[in-house]
Amino acid sequence: MSARQPARRRQPAARPATPAARLGAWGERQARLYLERRGYRIAAANYRCPDGEVDLIAESVGGELVFIEVKTRRGRKFGEAEEAITVAKAQRLAAAAEHYLAQRYGESPAARRRTQWRIDLICLQLDQTGKLQSLTHLPNAIEE
Repeated sequence: MSARQPARRRQPAARPATPAARLGAWGERQARLYLERRGYRIAAANYRCPDGEVDLIAESVGGELVFIEVKTRRGRKFGEAEEAITVAKAQRLAAAAEHYLAQRYGESPAARRRTQWRIDLICLQLDQTGKLQSLTHLPNAIEE
């Protein structure tokens, strides 16, 4: 006779710890919904590798692989969301995209070159009360 194991309860997803992290997670959910409504298929969220992180990876309606950085801003105190992409951040995004491609398609540079891909930026601007003022999708926002 074996002892009956208690049923495992599924742990709820961890809630981001800081207000900024919660705002970012909310923005990423909104960006995901926006993309899905336009026919994109989400392949990965919060992809992390030694080279950096990509918020969303999706396949466009035309089959192009799209790496998406999501920036969410409340108010304009810290500038526009688009201004948050520095040269260093753009380089980390491109390196993370290359890492994903190598992982998915192998180390062959020729195979990776045949894969159509781009890096987009989705910017969400909220007013001081938290109401969404605008969502802007900038395809090919970062050139590799």
